[in-house]
Order: sequence, then C-alpha cells, then structure tokens
Amino acid sequence: CVPHRSGTVSKASKGSVRDASEGTKSFLAFSSSNNKLWLSTLSETVELSSSSIIMKVIVIGGTGLIGSRVIKRLEAAGHQAIAASPSKGVNAVTGEGLAAAFVGADVVIDVANAPSWEADAVVHFFKTATTNIVAAAKAAGVKHLVALSIVKVDGVDSPGYMHAKVVQEQLIRAGGVPYTIVRATQFMDFIASIAGAGAHSDGTLHVPDANLQPIAADDVADAVADAALAAPSNAFIDTAGPERAPIADFSRRVLAAKGDARKVVVDADTLYYGLVKLEQDSLVPSGAARLGKVNLDAWLASTRSQ
Repeated sequence: CVPHRSGTVSKASKGSVRDASEGTKSFLAFSSSNNKLWLSTLSETVELSSSSIIMKVIVIGGTGLIGSRVIKRLEAAGHQAIAASPSKGVNAVTGEGLAAAFVGADVVIDVANAPSWEADAVVHFFKTATTNIVAAAKAAGVKHLVALSIVKVDGVDSPGYMHAKVVQEQLIRAGGVPYTIVRATQFMDFIASIAGAGAHSDGTLHVPDANLQPIAADDVADAVADAALAAPSNAFIDTAGPERAPIADFSRRVLAAKGDARKVVVDADTLYYGLVKLEQDSLVPSGAARLGKVNLDAWLASTRSQ
C-alpha cells in the first residue's frame, strides 16, 4: 500500500491519488489476483476504474497522421500524452532524447513511419528505431509498449516495407517489455496510391485481383488509444474497416470521387505496389478483428469538407 493524503478520489498515476483536499489519510493498493485498484480510507474501501488513473504516455511519431489523433484521444480521456519525434528533439533512429522522454512513462506508443520505403532503408529504420525504443523502454521501467503494424504482415513475402514491419514485430516480442501490437489494414488515405502504382502507358490503372478492407485513420487511432489504456496483451490485435471488397471496387470509388476518369483494370499479374503478388485475402483479416465505424463513403465525404 502507498500512504497518501486525500479528501476525495481524483485521477491519479502510477499508484498515487492526486490530492483534491487535505485531511484524510488514504491508502492505494493493487490486487494482482484480479487486476483491480482499491482506495482505502479509515471509513471505506472503493474500487477505482481504469478511467480514474492518469497515465503518462509517450507517442513516438506523435505529430503524424495517426500519432496526432492518438494524442487527442488520450488527452480527451484525461491522460498526459506527449508527442516524441525528431521535431520535438526525440530521434528513435539515433536514440537522441529517448531516455529523457521515457522517464516516468507508463506507456510508450510507436506509430512512427519510415521516411524512405526503399528496401534497405526501410529495414534499417525499423530495426534501428525499434531496438532503441525497446532498450530505452526497458531501462525506464515502461509497463506497456504499443506498436502499429499491418494485418497479415508476416504472411506477405516482400523484401521491403512488409519485411521491415516483420522485423519490428520480432524485436518487440523478444524485447522483454510487455506489449500490444495493433495490426491495421490499409488506410483509406492510400487507396489512390495503391491504384496509381499500377499505372500503364495507355492511361489505365492495373490493380491486383485481391480484397481490401480499408480503414480510416480515425478508427486506427481509436484502436491504438484503446490498446494503450488496456493491459498488455503480449499478442497482436487486428483492426479493419467495416467494408470488404476487391481492390478494384474501392479504387474506382475513390477515383470517381476525385474526378479521375482513368479505367481500373483487374490484373492477376499486377504486383501490390509493384513489389509482391497477392492472394485473394492477403490484406484482410482471417479471424476476429475489431471493425472501424467509418465506411468509405463517410470518409470521402469528410475529405471533401476539409
């Protein structure tokens, strides 16, 4: 138990209860048998919900597409969420600023992306950055490391980005820090680029004969934030959009919304981003998955209004 002085229960962090007023001794205790937190005073004992705990959360890549959204969600829930990126003086690749940033952190979230997707460069980025993040988190006593990855990443034979994410996952699993890996399907933001990667000289866009279940960035951020506030699973969690259809169908809808009249052609020989041959369901979950709320029409409508 941790002795503390408090008048009313307020939000707290790491085994303490923030003072609302002075005067009543209280004791905070954690029960490992049922993973519950209890506040005991001289007159009563009450259970504290997870929402009664303020956590310090460091978000690597916290200024990017997903990271900035995750921070907003954590702050809205009353937590201390801090963006860590090169622009903030924290560089996961060089290790600069990691040790200082992780002091007192309960959770570290890694949603950083590589600046280059060239095969050797992207593997170097994720291998080096993840090695540094895991080492700094372990040294700082971080209790939960959350990372964003890709659905079925270990089932796609690709020498570049996909392989780099597999390396990242392996380092996290072997790193000795409790973890949760959130595997997401392809972002809706990237549908146009998936189609564009198959551009032919005749003006057509060739896409693989495979399914897609694209997810909105907001739904990805929800999944990552929820994972950070839950106990470490030491496993991966799949999350996907609410609609599943062939890549060609989503491509046509996005291009039409952009006023792009180019013809989309389904081509079994077309490689995904010019790199890897896909099976029908290489990019979509096979088992249970958390489904996002935002469908493609709603996402397209939101992008028009921005």
